[in-house]
Amino acid sequence: MLKKSLIIALSAFTLVACSSSKESEKKSIEPETAAPVVKEETGVETEKKKNQSPLTGEGIEEESTARSVAVMVNNHPKARPQSGLSQADIVYEVLAEGNVTRFLAIFQSHKPEEVGPVRSARDYFIELAKGYDSLYIAHGYSPEAKEMLDNGYVDSLNGMEYDGSLFQRASFRKAPHNSYISFENIYKGAKKNNVDMKRSPNALNFNDSESGGENANSVMISYYDNPLFNVVYDFNDKEGKYERYSNGEQTIDYSTKDPVLVENIFIVETTHRVVDDAGRRDIDLQSGGNAYLIQEGKLRKIQWKNVEGRILPYENNKLISLRKGSTWINVIPSSPGLNASVSYQE
Repeated sequence: MLKKSLIIALSAFTLVACSSSKESEKKSIEPETAAPVVKEETGVETEKKKNQSPLTGEGIEEESTARSVAVMVNNHPKARPQSGLSQADIVYEVLAEGNVTRFLAIFQSHKPEEVGPVRSARDYFIELAKGYDSLYIAHGYSPEAKEMLDNGYVDSLNGMEYDGSLFQRASFRKAPHNSYISFENIYKGAKKNNVDMKRSPNALNFNDSESGGENANSVMISYYDNPLFNVVYDFNDKEGKYERYSNGEQTIDYSTKDPVLVENIFIVETTHRVVDDAGRRDIDLQSGGNAYLIQEGKLRKIQWKNVEGRILPYENNKLISLRKGSTWINVIPSSPGLNASVSYQE
């Protein structure tokens, strides 16, 4: 009787062990938590995300329906450090009058409490904002920009109309370097003007596969040898992102003290032409041309194209995907051009 009981027990143990082994093998092959894998156009297999931020590619909990907001941000030395730039998805840096650059900061995935100092509109910045169907925020305008805004070329809010209400003057800076706007007031202004703020922009292409190119751990951009507007991007290997510096000082957020960290640096050259006595410029953002794309400590010599108002990277007529994260686009004059205006080293 004892022998028979022992045989039954051993048999039961064997069945359980085999079942456990098979179940373990099954789990190792087909993990319950495994996300589906898809092949992008590049042929690289990537984990499929349920929801992604359209302008950064980063994973988000729920599908975004927020409209993008494009804010003209002052980059005069008296306006530094600025507020909000560390939370922008995309930032264009382009020359205005003189050899002074100005930012167009596009926000969609984040809504900083305050952005500024806000500066005046130019026609080419309006065109860039329209490429992302953004609500355009500025304080002031050139004659060409005013005509575009008056004709409703883009939805906009301007400090010339809302100074002291939606736009507030900071006491710690002097005009014209002291106009700020909060996202709370941006949405108030949008509601007041019946602007639809629930239409997400078309998504950019993202792919975090390793990119090639020349080593470029430090990159400097010179705007007509004006040291006040020299830009340096230094690669932070620990973060996998670039830190940004202007005139030797790191670009940080005035409000939060967070540093600006950038995954994609896109430098494009194009024709600039001064068109009036005030030094205003006509900048060709349509024709395409040579460019540098800098990611993960590497620089690639490529081309740029304007696709429906967006300045995008191309190589051999094929669109290049961006790395997930923020993108800064520096537009420089084709004379002197990339070779003379940009230097980089390991």
